[in-house]
Amino acid sequence: MRSFVQPDVVWDVCFPLNCLNGIDAVMNEFVTPIRRSLDGVRRRDEIFIGSRNPHDGCEWIASLTHYVGNFNAPLFGIPPNNRLVMLRSGEFYRVDDGRIGEAKLILDLVDLLRQTGQSPVPHVLGNEMLYPGPATHDGVLPGNRDRGESSMQLINAMLADMHEYDPETYSSARQTGINGYWHEDMLWYGPGGIGSSYRWAGFQKDHRIPFLTAFPDREGGNRFCEFGDGDYAALGGWPAMSMTHKGEYLGVGPTGRKLTLRVMDFYRCADGKIAENWVLLDYMDLLDQMGVDVLAQVRGS
Repeated sequence: MRSFVQPDVVWDVCFPLNCLNGIDAVMNEFVTPIRRSLDGVRRRDEIFIGSRNPHDGCEWIASLTHYVGNFNAPLFGIPPNNRLVMLRSGEFYRVDDGRIGEAKLILDLVDLLRQTGQSPVPHVLGNEMLYPGPATHDGVLPGNRDRGESSMQLINAMLADMHEYDPETYSSARQTGINGYWHEDMLWYGPGGIGSSYRWAGFQKDHRIPFLTAFPDREGGNRFCEFGDGDYAALGGWPAMSMTHKGEYLGVGPTGRKLTLRVMDFYRCADGKIAENWVLLDYMDLLDQMGVDVLAQVRGS
């Protein structure tokens, strides 16, 4: 570990860990608990890409992975089910002189709770399932790296147009159709609490409309990293969104609170369109901001 990580590393993790400072904290509060809880734990990377981040000029690596193991001991306050689990994780690493100097990780603990039969979300609109790897099976160290810049440009153009929307139809310019950003058969893989959906109509119904109804004033951006690598692109914000809780969401009625949301997105592009999108959102943190103590509920059960 010390060969690959700077001793003063800043290791930002999802709620309830949040910020870990220094390699000893990373070992004691992140690595060791996962090893103790997930018996025989190993990584199963689906996307593993890297490039220079224009926001700081540094080299970054991004990974979409699962931690695979038998869940035999509590993890971060979540009771085990003594069965196989696949804990999905989105991860970004800044590399300085061959060692990790900064890391940001979102473990999908809401989905882990679902796998153990303890989901904190009463009704999910999409299909909650295991994240599949890219349809092209080339997400780990992809080729055609010269296409990375055009992949990131496509994503940025899509997000810029998606920011503005019709409050009655929730539609945004140029998202679909012949000149649209998204492939007709797009797949959108959402985190625990949302689930996954197929094609633009499914994405609208299962995620976008409920989200915009709850947070109509949401503002995005504030990225710590973004880059393209071949036909793939990745970006993250810590937090990426700020918004007001004005409508019911994840089973929680409107609180009127100002909220923030940590976000990671992984994309695969094909023929100038976005074909697949994997999304990690720190919903444990969002629920905590909305006044829901998920871990206390789990302990009470």
